[in-house]
Amino acid sequence: MRIRGKLTSEETVDLTVTDGTITAIEPVRPNLPCDAGSESLYLLPGFLDLQLNGYLGIDFNAPSTHPEEILEATRRVRETGVTGFCPTIITGSSEHIEACISTLVSAIDRYPEVAAAVLGLHIEGPYISLEDGPRGAHPKADVRPPDWAEFQRWQSLAEGRICLVTLSPEWPEAVEFIRLARQAGIVVAIGHTAATPRQIQAAIDAGAQLSTHLGNGSHARIDRHPNYIWEQLADDRLSASLIVDGHHLPPSVVKCFVRVKSPSRTILVTDAIAAAGLPSGKYYLGNVEVEVTPARRVNLPGTPYLAGSVLEMPTAIALTVAYAGVSLREAVRMATANPSELLGLGEKRGSIQVGQRADLVLASWQPDPPSLQVAEVLTAPFLPLLSN
Repeated sequence: MRIRGKLTSEETVDLTVTDGTITAIEPVRPNLPCDAGSESLYLLPGFLDLQLNGYLGIDFNAPSTHPEEILEATRRVRETGVTGFCPTIITGSSEHIEACISTLVSAIDRYPEVAAAVLGLHIEGPYISLEDGPRGAHPKADVRPPDWAEFQRWQSLAEGRICLVTLSPEWPEAVEFIRLARQAGIVVAIGHTAATPRQIQAAIDAGAQLSTHLGNGSHARIDRHPNYIWEQLADDRLSASLIVDGHHLPPSVVKCFVRVKSPSRTILVTDAIAAAGLPSGKYYLGNVEVEVTPARRVNLPGTPYLAGSVLEMPTAIALTVAYAGVSLREAVRMATANPSELLGLGEKRGSIQVGQRADLVLASWQPDPPSLQVAEVLTAPFLPLLSN
């Protein structure tokens, strides 16, 4: 199969794909026809989302969700260009988390499409801060200290598929948990924290690699300095994931965060909940009621606290270009190569090169104002999943 499009380097190429793998990248030869794409469309790697709670009414945090619904969510989110994601399970009882893991594992085992899309599971909590603000929308009753034995039970149930865990280093048990998780090959992220700068540093020294949605899951008011945001920003050993939806972070903050972390250590996530793709109204994230406003902001009803998002990755990329002043190439990297590198996927995902799995997005790009529109998504067996 021959696919034509512009790379973010602005070079127009023809890709040859054989049995789901990119086998050649060549300059366009006008006399050769192509099977998909055009010289006007950008040819991008499939987007990778490390924090996806659900989509289009399907909640990864609801034990009642059926495996076939996970398949439907996988197909529908792929229409937005996301060809790989980490289903994210938030704070709950051990039994609740186990039930959610079981549903996801059943879907992965049953459906090759889901298995191909799931990069690994992300457990966000329950080992987070008890404090209002840092705890965010996570239910306080289920917040608890890091427990390696409990986590090992989850990992066994997940058949080794948990690849990312978000916790707060403020717990005395956190440093040892982080060391054990890193020894097991799991990426540890700092998030939903009220930790002191010293605790943040201890977590990084123990092996933490990521700040989960930096600038969110925090107090409304903190000390000018020192504080847990500056401490995470300043340490180059941490990458930072950001929710760039116009609600979670002001444009000036996005710009500062990206400049400090650099485009090579910034990762875009949606933190999308099941209400993503649906009208405004009241929905649930697991057992937690949330409200989607007409402005597309997700709140805990009656509070100023955000509770996930209804963001889609093309919007996150476009807003990052607008807010941070980076190029399309740099913003796409934040949604492709950077998450791939963090998870240690090597050359399997996140870029376009010979020998790589050919998960591809064809999209139109308008620079002013920035707007990225997915035209077609191609994954093995390379049937169009969305055509506009």
